[in-house]
Amino acid sequence: MKKPELLLPAGNIEKMEYALAYGADAVYCGLSEYSLRSLKAGDVISLENLKKAVDTAHAMNSKVYLTFNIFAHNSQISSIREILSLINDVKPDGLVFSDPGVFNVLKSELRDVPLHLSTQANTLNYESVKFWRDLGVKRVVLARELSLKEIIQIRKNIPDIELEMFVHGSLCMSYSGRCLLSNYMTGNTRRANQGDCAQPCRWNYRLLEEKRPGEYYEIFEDEKGTYIMSPKDLCLIEHIPELTDAGIDSFKIEGRTKSVYYAASIAKTYRSAIDSYLKTGSINKKELLAEISKIGSRNLTKGFLLDKPDNSHYNYESNKSVSGSTVLALVTGMENGMLKLKIKNKMQSASEVEFIAPDEQYVTKIAEIKDLYHNKKLEAANVNDEVLVSIEKFPLNWQRGIIRSL
Repeated sequence: MKKPELLLPAGNIEKMEYALAYGADAVYCGLSEYSLRSLKAGDVISLENLKKAVDTAHAMNSKVYLTFNIFAHNSQISSIREILSLINDVKPDGLVFSDPGVFNVLKSELRDVPLHLSTQANTLNYESVKFWRDLGVKRVVLARELSLKEIIQIRKNIPDIELEMFVHGSLCMSYSGRCLLSNYMTGNTRRANQGDCAQPCRWNYRLLEEKRPGEYYEIFEDEKGTYIMSPKDLCLIEHIPELTDAGIDSFKIEGRTKSVYYAASIAKTYRSAIDSYLKTGSINKKELLAEISKIGSRNLTKGFLLDKPDNSHYNYESNKSVSGSTVLALVTGMENGMLKLKIKNKMQSASEVEFIAPDEQYVTKIAEIKDLYHNKKLEAANVNDEVLVSIEKFPLNWQRGIIRSL
C-alpha cells in the first residue's frame, strides 16, 4: 500500500518547523501577494526569507510547495514574471496555482518545477483531472465538494496523476472559496480571491423582514443574533483508511493563520492515524477524536464526503474555536536542569498538565516555577512570561515540547 503524504500549512518558519517535527511530510506556504492567505504580521514567509524556509524544510527531509493560487489581474501576472528567477533559485518541490493565466506563466518559465492545481479550480470530475494532466499538471487538489464515491471514480478513471485533498480545517461557506461577500461588504478593500478575505461568513447577523413600507421587524436566532453562514470545521480523520484505499496521495490540513500548537498537535494526530492504518490496517477512532477535541474547532463536520451537508453542518451560536484543552507554554530551552518556557496561558505550580513532544505525550505535574531572571520561586506564571519549570517526569527530548492543560 502506498504511503500517503501528510501536508501541513506553514504560516511562518516557526510553524513550519513544528509541523515537520511533529510528523508532516511536507508543508505549503505562500507569499502574501500571490497566496490566498495574506499574512501580514509576525515572522511571515516573504521573498527575503523564502530560501531560508525551503532550505530549512529540505534539511528536515521534507518537501515545500509554494502557493500562487490567487486569481490574478494583469499587474499581478507581470509581477509574478519578475520574481520567477528567484523562485527558480529557491527550488520549491511544487507550485500550486488556480488561474490558467498563472499556469501559463509558471509552465513556460519554470519548466523543472512540478505544478499542482489548487482546490480553488473546483475540480469535481475525472474529465477535468484528465484535462489538467494532459497539460502537464502533476497533482490536482480536489474540490472540497466531492463525495467518497466520486473520489474513487476519479482515481479509477485517471490512475496516473497525484490526487490531494483537504481532510481537516476551516471551511468556506461558498463553493470552493468563490465568494464575493468580503469584496462587497468591505467596499472593495478585502478581496477573498486575492488572499485578503475578511470572513464575513463568520460575522454575527440579524435578519430584517419588511412588512409594510418603512417598517421592519427583527428576526433573530436569540438576543445575540446568529452566525447563519459559519460552517463547522472539516474533520475526516475517521476516514483516513477509506481515503487511503481510494488512492489519495496527499492529505492536506488547512490553517496557515493558526497557532504553533495547532500545527504541531494536528500533525501529530493525523500522523498517528496514517501510521496506524499502514501498520495495522486499523485506527482507534475514539482516541483520535478525543485528541482532536483537545485541539480546538468550531465543532466538526465531514463536509460532503458521505452526505450532502444540511443545516447541521453550520455553527449558528458562535464564530469562535473551542478546545477541550489550553496550550499553557512552549518549551524554548533548558537551563540548570529546568525547562525554559514561554508562557501562553496562565500556569499554576503543582498543577497537573500534559507534556507533548514529537515522540512523547504524557501527563505530569508542575513541580516548581522560577522567574527566569531573578531565580525567584513563583506560584504561577502569566501570559508572555519567560520562566524556568521543573516537571515530575522529565522528557527524553524537550525540543519543541508543548505543555497544555488536561
